[in-house]
This record gives sequence, C-alpha cells and structure tokens, in this order.
Amino acid sequence: MAHFGENRRNGIVFLVFLALALVYPALDQTFSWQRMGSMNPILIYVILALGLNIVVGYAGLLDLGYAAFFAIGGYTVAFLTAPQSPLPFRTDFWPALGISWCVAAIFGVILGAPTLRLRGDYLAIVTLAFGEIVPRAFLNLEKWSNGAKGMNPIGRPHLGEKELLASDQVQWYYLILAVMLVSVFLIVRLHGSRLGRAWMAMREDESAAASMGIDLVKTKLLAFALGASFSGFAGSMYASMLQFIDPFQFDFSISVIVLSMVILGGIGNVWGVIVGAVVMGIFNFIVTDAATPWIRSFGSLINVPVVSPWLQGVDLSSAKLLMFGLVLVLLMAIRPQGLFPSMQRRSELLEPDPAAPVPPTTMQPVGATRTH
Repeated sequence: MAHFGENRRNGIVFLVFLALALVYPALDQTFSWQRMGSMNPILIYVILALGLNIVVGYAGLLDLGYAAFFAIGGYTVAFLTAPQSPLPFRTDFWPALGISWCVAAIFGVILGAPTLRLRGDYLAIVTLAFGEIVPRAFLNLEKWSNGAKGMNPIGRPHLGEKELLASDQVQWYYLILAVMLVSVFLIVRLHGSRLGRAWMAMREDESAAASMGIDLVKTKLLAFALGASFSGFAGSMYASMLQFIDPFQFDFSISVIVLSMVILGGIGNVWGVIVGAVVMGIFNFIVTDAATPWIRSFGSLINVPVVSPWLQGVDLSSAKLLMFGLVLVLLMAIRPQGLFPSMQRRSELLEPDPAAPVPPTTMQPVGATRTH
C-alpha cells in the first residue's frame, strides 16, 4: 500500500511538471516573462541530474567529476560538426548526438575501471581528479580543441527544412524537453530492471550483493557508463545551442550544482530529482538575476545610513555557491532525505519509531516445530 502511494505521488508530480513544461512557452509569451533563454539551460541541467542520479542515487557511487562527461559530450559534437575540427570528416548534428552519447559512456567506463576497488572518500577523490583533468586536457590540446579560444560555430539540428538558430529559443526548448523525456523513460525502465535492482543491492551492501551472485565489476562499470552517457546528451545539446564551447564552461562548480540538485530533490527518486533540478535551476538562472535589482531598489527606498549602501551593493550572482551551501546545510538539518525521496531511501535515513508496533512475521524461531 505504501509503495502504491509513492507511485501515485510520483505520477502526480511528473504529470504536473509535464503539463507546466508543455505550456510554459505560451505562458512566457502571454505574461512577457522573457525567460525562455533561462529555461533551456535549466532543462539541460535536469538531464545532467537524471544521469548523476544513476551513479549516486541508484548505485551509491559518489561522483564529483561529473562535469567532465558534460565537457566530453560537448566537445564530441564540436569535433564532429565544427569547421575548426581536426577530424578529416564531418557529420550532421543528429548522428553527432548519438555518437556523443556513446563516447561519454566509453569515458565513463574508463573512469570506472580504476575505481572498482575504491569506496567513499577515495572514490570521491579519484572522480574529482578526473573532473579537473578533462577540462585542462581540452585547454592544453590547443591543436585539437583550439584551447582557450574555443570552437565556433558548431553544427545545429535540422527540423525538416529548418535549421535551429540560437535565437529559436522555443524550438530549442521543445527539442531539449523531448530529449529529457526520452532520458526519463530510459532511466525509469532501468530502475525497474534487473540491472537497477543490482545497483540498489550494491548500494546497500557490496559484500552482500556479491554473495548473492551480482557481478560488482560489471554493475559498477554500467553505472558509470550509463550515468555518463546522459551527461554526453546534455553536453552535445548545450554546445550546439550556444554555438560555442571552451574549457572554462565545465569547471568543478557544475559537478557541485548537479549533485546538489540530486540531493535536494531526493536521492534515488527520478521525479524528485527533476523537481530539485528545476528548483535550483530557477534559483540559479532566474532568481539571482531578478532579485539583485529588487534588493538594490529596496535599499534606495528605505534610505537607512548603514543598511542602504550595503543593500545597494548586493550582487547575488557572485554569491550563488554560498547560497547553495546554506540551502544544503539547512536541508540536511531539516529534511535529510530531500524534497521527494524514494520510500526506501526515506526509511534508511529516518530512525524507526521505538513506540511503533512490530509487524507480524511468518518466520518461526530457531528450533520450533510446525504443527498440522
């Protein structure tokens, strides 16, 4: 019954999100919000969070270098479509999108292979190092990646006879939304599959999972590969939408922000991760930019000698990571399981009530005999 209630709640959350997502461009135009340019990156971050949830939420592997796969996906589509590419051939955007998915998955295996025996802090250090190495590699391989100058232009998708430009924000929005929905479908299917159950068993106890016949090597590598592949999806869409890519777009803060989205929404729950990514994305791309002039105007209005000059100099865009940190500290203190945690994850983090009745069991005590 509890599982049915969780599925019903998750279904309602997703349907509400999908309805709002489908009608948002019309609402944006009707009310003159002019936020379409911010919503597209938010949806890309949703895809990133969904992929990281496979590694962190399902398999229980802490990955602090997730931005590396984001960069790999972006540079893959750039190498395959940009005129500045060192490759002797070019492709259209759609084949490059699929290839970026595969290339990111391959690099996920490359990262996962040397970390098979690592857990906890040691795994976090290795993934952090990988996340720092990849952007620096693209920066230093100037002959191939054009270094700090970046690569421009990058191939754009064609929808029929129309080629999407950076200014076609509504068309980009629905394209990214479609890719996100495909990602949600695939990840939900993975969660209910035998592989998904193996990930969760490995997350709970690797030794017990191995004793039950689960191949830990294969299971870990598949977690890294599939989690990285969705980041490759997001990177290719991001690079093509901006028509520019350079190594400075993929710093460590991206990994932190995406991990924060997963934790905020609810580790292990696809629908909670979507909500967490949207909430933090709105805060990152919309609230900080919109709230800064309001705070400065309020400082001018109250005209208090000490407070007004400080409020007029506020710039929330430079304090995003500080505010993310404060939000996470409060969340871990108030609701450590996240906004919409999975039922299993919530039961792990919440202590059982000692006054609660013990459920009946069909197991008999040792030595008992069954009577007929």
